[in-house]
Amino acid sequence: MQLPVQISFRDMEPSGAVEAKIRERVAKLERFYDRIMSCRVVVESPHRRHHQGKLFHVRVDLTVPGGEFAVTREPAERHSHEDVFVAIRDTFDAAQRQLEDYARRQRGD
Repeated sequence: MQLPVQISFRDMEPSGAVEAKIRERVAKLERFYDRIMSCRVVVESPHRRHHQGKLFHVRVDLTVPGGEFAVTREPAERHSHEDVFVAIRDTFDAAQRQLEDYARRQRGD
């Protein structure tokens, strides 16, 4: 990747474990498409007042030559997103699918 990964946390404390998992998933994306120019990730917990049942929202913005992707998974749709690592997994899986589709279009498949 030409630029470093930018990771932001909103309405929650930064976590080294979460940041490490995000960097691991970004590295995996690079294996599918090695021309990623930038990657921005935002992890937020919009329900600050709840002690149980917090749903995490993860957004991944990727810039590639000739395109840009914004991938999100809405927490209200999936109660499994009470675990931040599951929310990260689901969002990055969707990003990977979009990158694979983009790479196929670039190759003319």
